[in-house]
Amino acid sequence: MSQSVAPEIKPLGDENHHYWLAVAMAKAAGVDLQKAMDDGSLSHQDWAGLVTRCRGCDWERDGGCGRWLKLALESDETSDVPGTCVNRAVFDRIETGPGDVVAANDG
Repeated sequence: MSQSVAPEIKPLGDENHHYWLAVAMAKAAGVDLQKAMDDGSLSHQDWAGLVTRCRGCDWERDGGCGRWLKLALESDETSDVPGTCVNRAVFDRIETGPGDVVAANDG
């Protein structure tokens, strides 16, 4: 009989810090979160999930997020969010737009 090992429980990071990291990541990617909220492509629940996922992200804990953001924001050009970002899919969905996602799935 084998025993399973419980996953390591990690504390979530500071809400305020991760709120601003998510905003900065969106800005670097050219994603307008306020516009997404206004047009309904990002709900309040989506926004809360975005920040919560960021708070639990190992890549941010390792400093990767901060290093990438520093370089991306210094370049003054929008950048593709790295695959290591736990919110990349959300940023991609907002950037693509809901109409484009449906059209892509139909084809």
